[in-house]
Amino acid sequence: MPFIATHGYWLVGVIVGVESMGIPAPGETALVTAAVYAGTTHRLSIVLLIVAATIGAIVGDNIGYLIGRRFGYEFLLRHGKRIGVDEAQLKVGRLLFNRHGGKVVFFGRFVAVLRMLAAAIAGAACMDWRRFLVFNALGGFAWAALYGTAAYLFGDRIRQVHGVLAALGIVVAVLLIAAVYWWLRNHYAALQQEAERAL
Repeated sequence: MPFIATHGYWLVGVIVGVESMGIPAPGETALVTAAVYAGTTHRLSIVLLIVAATIGAIVGDNIGYLIGRRFGYEFLLRHGKRIGVDEAQLKVGRLLFNRHGGKVVFFGRFVAVLRMLAAAIAGAACMDWRRFLVFNALGGFAWAALYGTAAYLFGDRIRQVHGVLAALGIVVAVLLIAAVYWWLRNHYAALQQEAERAL
């Protein structure tokens, strides 16, 4: 715990940033642990923890976005057929991200798997960067404020349910992905024609 007291702010910011870049890291756990520590010892400021986590989320997501934008779309154009993704499907993906990418970026911050991947997917789908930045910043702040404040106020009780909430988030993500897949299968032909016209 002395390590958290000494390095809490930048440690939380770095871990959240690394996770947001698409590298597996315990960003949410770091934020919750530091916020619980802040609430029980008052040796850290919850406001500064939320600021650190928000900055980490924004910076990390923007790096992930840039990686996806620079390498993702080109990579998928060249090698996508090997994993079952052709150019027509990429166009449909870009069309859908143009319409709904903001929701994915914002709400993805609250779901473990999407928290790591949403930024890179947004970049690969060529989502407008300014739009990405707005939803990324809003999502990063909302997530940091909600989780940080809850952990600060409720302490160890949050840690007891944190694992359950994380598992529930994964279940919700899987169900959402299944629902989106089902919807896409039933509307794919119309979306493909629209994507060809638009792009």
